[in-house]
Amino acid sequence: MTNQDTLKEIREAITAANRALDSLENAQRELKGAKNWGLLDLFGGGMVTTMLKHGRMDKAQRQIEDAKYYLQVLKKELRDIDIPMNINVEVGSFLSFADLFFDGMVADWLVQSRINDAIRQVDMAHARVLEILGNLQRWEDQLLGRGEF
Repeated sequence: MTNQDTLKEIREAITAANRALDSLENAQRELKGAKNWGLLDLFGGGMVTTMLKHGRMDKAQRQIEDAKYYLQVLKKELRDIDIPMNINVEVGSFLSFADLFFDGMVADWLVQSRINDAIRQVDMAHARVLEILGNLQRWEDQLLGRGEF
């Protein structure tokens, strides 16, 4: 593979990493909003609070699905330049049904626990993608003669 080919693959990986980061950051924002509504829900927020929390959770889930897609694209691009990547973001069910229909302290607590788990997983994926992106940018700089790897 020539330096130009490698540079092209690095840039494709950088694009995928940036798209994954955007989706992960959006998911973080939505999950933190869901967490805040969830805390209120734990202390008797009622059905409106539950619905607002689930709205944020649904938005977070869509962003996580987008992030998973871009992480797969990133993984493929990294394979093209022989860099392995292992990042998984599995959020699973947020127990929406139980929370909506058995609204109570136990269901609210279980949902809140799942939200906190999702936040940790998204934060870890975000940190790992940032690390990969930094390495890719340094490699790009090296190939362009702008720095050292």
